Amino acid sequence: MNGINIFLSEFVGMTVLITLGCGVVAAVNLDKTYAKGSGWLTIAIGWGVAAFFGSLASLAMGSGILNPAVVIALIVGGEIPLADLPWYIAGEFAGAMIGATVVYIHYMPHFKATTDPDMIRGVFCNAPAIRNFKTAFVSEFIASFFLIILALAVSKQVTDISYRPVFIGLVVLSIGLSLGSTTGYAINPARDLGPRIAHYLLPIHNKSHSDWAYSWVPVLAPILGCMAGYLIFSLI
Repeated sequence: MNGINIFLSEFVGMTVLITLGCGVVAAVNLDKTYAKGSGWLTIAIGWGVAAFFGSLASLAMGSGILNPAVVIALIVGGEIPLADLPWYIAGEFAGAMIGATVVYIHYMPHFKATTDPDMIRGVFCNAPAIRNFKTAFVSEFIASFFLIILALAVSKQVTDISYRPVFIGLVVLSIGLSLGSTTGYAINPARDLGPRIAHYLLPIHNKSHSDWAYSWVPVLAPILGCMAGYLIFSLI
């Protein structure tokens, strides 16, 4: 794949992923939606389906990774050329910011109706349920470790590439249900940081700060977790 194709496939897939993923959080978090308060199960299922369709859309165009942490691990493992990194990163972050903006536009009346700034920020980015950065880092590391282990297993065992998005969606659903409720399971630097930047830039009613103090955790922990998982998988 050339750089433009990488960018476009990652951009489209990430736009789908974030629009549907952050969209389900908006449905649960924001006031006066029919899904208000429907809970963690709704969010986890929504993100699993979002991962399926985002991966499907991206894979149809040729790529299908949608995660800078996974890209970096594959580069370290020699499976992706280092020269392709900027194309992946640019596509993933641009798609994440556009997807978050689409969610803002779609739910604009409900953002205006919502007065809790934490619920508003939670539509876009993650925060730990217990505000301890060390334990949150460990949680994100563990979740990301299993994410790449399972993603690599899918890549190895599911020989028909057209079925892989189904299993990736199930992986994200499983992680969300089992490991995600401590931090909101970013497991993806672009998934958190792209919408966080959008939250900072967009003229959202009743928003507060974008919690930059925490923002390094869902960036660094997934990168290190995916690198560790790739290393362990490669030794098996």
